[in-house]
Amino acid sequence: MVSILIPFKNTERFLAECFVSICEQTYANWEVIAVDDHSTDTSKNLALGFSKQRLEITVIPNDGNGIIDALRTAYSKCKGQLITRMDCDDVMAPNKLQVMVDGLLANGKGHVAIGKVEYFSKQGIGAGYARYEKWLNALTATGSNYSEIYKECAIPSPCWMVFKEDLDACGAFNYDRYPEDYDLAFRFYEKGLKCIPCRHVLHRWRDYDNRTSRTSEHYAQNYFLDIKLHYFLKLERNANRPLVLWGAGNKGKKIAKSLRQHNIIFHWVCDNPKKIGKEIYGQQLFHFRKVQEVHNPQSIVTVANPEEQILIKSYFESCGQRHVLDYHFFC
Repeated sequence: MVSILIPFKNTERFLAECFVSICEQTYANWEVIAVDDHSTDTSKNLALGFSKQRLEITVIPNDGNGIIDALRTAYSKCKGQLITRMDCDDVMAPNKLQVMVDGLLANGKGHVAIGKVEYFSKQGIGAGYARYEKWLNALTATGSNYSEIYKECAIPSPCWMVFKEDLDACGAFNYDRYPEDYDLAFRFYEKGLKCIPCRHVLHRWRDYDNRTSRTSEHYAQNYFLDIKLHYFLKLERNANRPLVLWGAGNKGKKIAKSLRQHNIIFHWVCDNPKKIGKEIYGQQLFHFRKVQEVHNPQSIVTVANPEEQILIKSYFESCGQRHVLDYHFFC
């Protein structure tokens, strides 16, 4: 059985379409645990209407407040051997559950089933979301999602499925870090769950102005940077190697400030002639050629421009530095 965990709050406009897409799945052995996070519109009544029509759908109130508490509440009630979550404003492709179940049963425990995603919106999709969709789907097609996990959330939050035992081993929804989906992706990575490559679009991701990821402070950029640095220091950092930080924009400054708060010594470099030689937070900025003077460094790159990233990658390669092993892009 597949347990589908769905937190929802004030999404009366979209909830019915979400439930219909689940009811029309080609794979029939599923249950829905839908958790009402204190809705003030008609969402709860709409969900209860579906639960009266389909015994597989259970609607319960959130034991706490917010999406993490709602996921914990749902998880405490589920009965499936396979676990997935669903965003209440999105739509499943008809074969989504079947493809994911087949992948997990064929590969066994220690794997996470994923699928390609497709954004849709009445207003049209912006360039940033289009780039994210293209980037994420390219990783998913080859199962290489972890190779760029420090850039963005490399596993789409509503498009994964795992064995319950594996989710428990990863800590399930016991952590309070936001963005919660990015934190869980890092824990999949930490525990070594292998991504099953998928070339099918399994999930349609709705974008609109007041979507939680757009409006909640928990999904602001500083939260993403905090998670990236937390797991880099936990999983990648080798204290015997000198650390290099490349980039002095807003993200670079944020990382530099955090490193200093952790009392971690690092070399700070950039390619901006206006900043080279200056001091920020009492730390001098050097020309990026400083990388060649440092023996066996580990590097964090906070330069976001795609064209500049290509040049930076070429520079590292000319220095014998390898992506992931020696340097990580943080954006």
